[in-house]
Amino acid sequence: MPRKLHAPSLDQLFRALADPIRLRLVSLIAGREICVCFLVDILGMSQPKISRHLAYLRRAGLVASRSEGKWVHYRLVDPVDAAAAEILR
Repeated sequence: MPRKLHAPSLDQLFRALADPIRLRLVSLIAGREICVCFLVDILGMSQPKISRHLAYLRRAGLVASRSEGKWVHYRLVDPVDAAAAEILR
C-alpha cells in the first residue's frame, strides 16, 4: 500500500534543497526514475550517504521510492503544496 503524501512546510522544502548534495540528487533524478546504484556511481559517494540524503528528500515530500530486489529506485514527485510545487518547477 503506497504511503500517504503529506504537505511539508516551505521551510522543510528550502532546508531539503539547501544542501549541495541533495540539490544535485534532485537535478539527477528530475524527469526519470533512477536507481541508487547509478547515483553511487555518478556521485562517487557511499551508498549509505546517498541513501541518507534521499531519505531526507523523501521526508520533505520531494521524492518517492520503490524497491526492486536489493535496490531502491527514486523519482521526483510534485509536492502536495501548490507553492512548493511551483518553486520546484
